[in-house]
Amino acid sequence: MIVVTGATGNTGRPLVRMLAAAGEKVTATSRAIAEGDVPEGVTHRQADLADAESLRPVFDGADALFLQNGGASAHTLNVADILAAAKSGGVERVVLLSSLGVKTRPESASHGVLGLSIEEAVRESGLDWTILRPGNFDSNTYAWAASVRAERTVAAPFADVALPSVDPGDIAGVAAAALREDGHAGRIYELTGPAPVKPREQAEAIGAALGEPIRFVEQTPDQARAQMMTFMPADVVETTLAVLGAPTPAERRVSPDVERVLGRAPRTYAEWARANVAAFR
Repeated sequence: MIVVTGATGNTGRPLVRMLAAAGEKVTATSRAIAEGDVPEGVTHRQADLADAESLRPVFDGADALFLQNGGASAHTLNVADILAAAKSGGVERVVLLSSLGVKTRPESASHGVLGLSIEEAVRESGLDWTILRPGNFDSNTYAWAASVRAERTVAAPFADVALPSVDPGDIAGVAAAALREDGHAGRIYELTGPAPVKPREQAEAIGAALGEPIRFVEQTPDQARAQMMTFMPADVVETTLAVLGAPTPAERRVSPDVERVLGRAPRTYAEWARANVAAFR
């Protein structure tokens, strides 16, 4: 049995679907998960990653775990306790959703220092481990959905700075392979899309998917900062702006790892936009 944490998230949701379609026994968990969030035949259990004890019944009888890193709540996790609970429940294999920022922004408290501590706990757990380090997610542009629906407008900073953003479905595909197949233990996979794409080009791709033009308004960094501060911690905001505005060569790099694992090229942002166009209608 495979436990998927963060099962209602942008990566966890497609991962649950993939595993269920492959015939795996899956338990999907998140704080507020409900029956309608999972495919037929998938067990759903409410639990909180910040409370390792709440996960013990979820792990009972499991042999593999997809562990998301907690996102903005990562600082609340005791990863060693989570992994100890998993191990006592029978888990032998863990796949961690981490971040490319562990490598590219080691000085960042949120992306580097905290992310590395989570990775180290996984590596020291005694379980077979695989670490996934995605860069910028295609699904981050869901933040534009309300303004696209209301005004056919996107407002974002750094209009012409390109990053190889990745489809969360491709992250889920790599995670599914690592959870189900041998040969991935001890590997760290850097996950990107097939080519760098600019925010201005992403807005154009949404417009093409909708069949309507999208107006792009370039924000100043200060305008973007003020908006992000309404839903992100300050240190996360500053690191995010640095990545978006002045990416390092490693953040601009297109990784071959999605294709190596899945045997096909990663999906483009335009493909992601077409598949998820309903969010922008």
